[in-house]
Amino acid sequence: MACALLFWLLLFTALATPSQGKRLGPTPRLRYSRFLDPSNAVFLRWDFDFEAEVITFELQVRTAGWVGLGVTNRYSRAGSDLVVGGVLPDGNVYFSDQHLVDEDTLEEDGSQDAELQGLTEDAVYTTMRFSRPFRSCDPHDRDITSDTVRVLAAYGLDDTPKMDRERTFVKPIFLLQIIHPDDLDAPEDTIIHDLEITDFLIPEDDTTYACTFLPLPIVSKKHHIYKFEPKLVQHNETIVHHILVYACGNASTLPTGISDCYGADPAFSLCSQVIVGWAVGGTSYQFPDDVGISIGTPLDPQWIRLEIHYSNFHNLPGLYDSTGIRVYYTEHLRKYDMGVLQLGVFTFPIHFIPPGAESFMSYGLCKTEKFEEMNGAPVPDIKVFGYLLHTHLAGRALQAVQYRNGTQLHVICKDDAYDFNLQETRDLPYRAVIKPGDELLIECRYQTLDRDSLTFGGPSTINEMCLIFFFYYPRNNISSCQGYTDIIYVAHELGEEVSDSMEGMMALSNVEWTPESIKKAEKACKEAQQTVIIKTIDELVENTTGWIRDINPTPRGPCLESSGGKVEPQDKTPAGFRAAPVVLSGSSSTPLRCLPLAALLFGQGALSWLLATV
Repeated sequence: MACALLFWLLLFTALATPSQGKRLGPTPRLRYSRFLDPSNAVFLRWDFDFEAEVITFELQVRTAGWVGLGVTNRYSRAGSDLVVGGVLPDGNVYFSDQHLVDEDTLEEDGSQDAELQGLTEDAVYTTMRFSRPFRSCDPHDRDITSDTVRVLAAYGLDDTPKMDRERTFVKPIFLLQIIHPDDLDAPEDTIIHDLEITDFLIPEDDTTYACTFLPLPIVSKKHHIYKFEPKLVQHNETIVHHILVYACGNASTLPTGISDCYGADPAFSLCSQVIVGWAVGGTSYQFPDDVGISIGTPLDPQWIRLEIHYSNFHNLPGLYDSTGIRVYYTEHLRKYDMGVLQLGVFTFPIHFIPPGAESFMSYGLCKTEKFEEMNGAPVPDIKVFGYLLHTHLAGRALQAVQYRNGTQLHVICKDDAYDFNLQETRDLPYRAVIKPGDELLIECRYQTLDRDSLTFGGPSTINEMCLIFFFYYPRNNISSCQGYTDIIYVAHELGEEVSDSMEGMMALSNVEWTPESIKKAEKACKEAQQTVIIKTIDELVENTTGWIRDINPTPRGPCLESSGGKVEPQDKTPAGFRAAPVVLSGSSSTPLRCLPLAALLFGQGALSWLLATV
């Protein structure tokens, strides 16, 4: 009897031991990090294995209670997934993959797809580390994608998981950043140069585009700019909407001073080739180690136009600003000179979005067949390594699609969960190759349920844009390639008799906008002929025409095998899932085994009974 009791005692001890509040073995460094709350009490680290499609999170919260991390959407927390864990007063841990039935109610998933790697608690923090697949077979788990991801974090002051809105935070993050700045070279001979306006009095108007012309660094031989970052005045950060730096052709005659970019003096809108850009939510960006912006040769621009868009919606008076872009350059040359190509819908009022639209698509076409003629020299293959997406407040999604000989090749970049407050330059996981004659189609999706009047393309934040900037090499002279729809055709399809584009725009105000007329307008915009406007750095402009092709949706691919996982109808593989890979590459840690809370309590009670019996 004593031997049997001793056996059960050892068994329960073995089961309980791995679930203590501690880590087992070393864990790899997680490269990325972000605070998720305004008071910096909730800190997230993460990293991922792109090949294995597994991501690892480490959540550190200033609490002795439970913590939770998951993914939500733009509109409601209902349906969000949330991985919950904590450390009990006796040192045992609890850990569970759950989801929100409604805004406040948590329910455990039938399939447990998160793998615990560590759960600790000290005098200040509770820290939970776990991995999960990008896409599991559990319909309650939201996918981790190359889109903007709305990360949900929550915590409590005790060990009873219960949602509290004051301790729940959502932050949009681009999780799958391919290149980390620490992985790139930082030349020892780096020189810093600021391109900025100084002590500019921000007008009290809702929207101001301030432009000035500045010289690039004066160097005696070729150098490369390899990094840029915004230079913002702290109390004006919420007013600065975007900053763009345009290269000027060396034959340009430029004005002096600061003025409205698109006002009475057209000279302040000269120079249209973007070389760097920043928008709301962006940070610094460093180019890959083999590319840079060339300065210092006779072929390089010597002057730039600095454009700063201010959105002073509260019409605040007396605000002075010294904003700009800081560039880092070096004489240690990279292999390639890079350029930026602006694509999308030409920004003017022919671009429109109806009010009350759940979803409305706009299209901008680029045809590269004239690039060589306009460039004045052969154009080698354009190799795209990064991109910047840009719409205003109604934008919900963007994508860039490539066609060759009339056939869709692939989607170069996209974001199906675009967030106006997170506009940053992003790296591609591969380098897309655009050959002469290829077509590029930019699609933007908008939502205007909160608007009761038409939204037109324009510079103001309450107007709209549909733009994607490609960062590429080797540099050519093409600065932009944008399209717009035949508004006369669209007006006719909506039953309006018009004879020119101005009448077409005016006639849109006569339309009664219903779900049916919105869909009819969207269909007409896609079927109408597009005018394509191509511009060079020297302000040479050419037009061509084309038609919008269909976009084949990108297949999601198989989900990852999980405990009790379910096969989704869109999974094309017979089994519906693939074998689970090992944990994040480079990890030598042994995952913690975690018993459910009920099992832990049963084990503790049984152990007490055994001890009492013995």
